[in-house]
Amino acid sequence: MHISVQTSDFDVSSELKRLHAHDSAVGAVVSFVGLVRDLGDQQKLIAMELEHYPGMTEKCLLKIAEEAKQRWKLIDCLIIHRVGRLQALDQIVLVAAASAHRGDAFSACEFMMDYLKTEAPFWKKEIGPSGAQWVDARSSDDSALAKWKK
Repeated sequence: MHISVQTSDFDVSSELKRLHAHDSAVGAVVSFVGLVRDLGDQQKLIAMELEHYPGMTEKCLLKIAEEAKQRWKLIDCLIIHRVGRLQALDQIVLVAAASAHRGDAFSACEFMMDYLKTEAPFWKKEIGPSGAQWVDARSSDDSALAKWKK
C-alpha cells in the first residue's frame, strides 16, 4: 500500500507498474487520474491551489485504503494526491487498486475516490481573472459516498 501527499507530479505508468510488479496473482489494475480542468471562457482558470492538513491527511488516506482492502480482495492499492499550485491539465490525484479480478479492483478504486473526495482534509482554491475562490463541497460527492454506507 502506497500513500503520498506531494507537490511533485507523478508518472502514472511507473506507479501502476510498481503496484503490481511483485505479485503474479494480480489479474486486474484499475486506476483513476484526476486533472485540473479549465472552467471555460466565462470562468477562465489561471491556477488551482490545494492545501491540506499535514499528518492528518496522510492518516485519513491510509484509513481509506485500509478500508478498501477490508471490503474487497485487493492485493495492493495506492493513493497519491498533489498539493500546492497547479495549472490546467496538471494531474491532481492517482487512485489505483490491484486484485486478482476486475470487479474487486473497480469497486475498490471507486470507493477510495468517493471517500477521498468527501472525507480527506484537502481544500481547493480556484484562481481566475476576477480573483480567488474556495471550492465548496458538492452534493453529488456526498451522494456518491452514500452508496458505500449502506
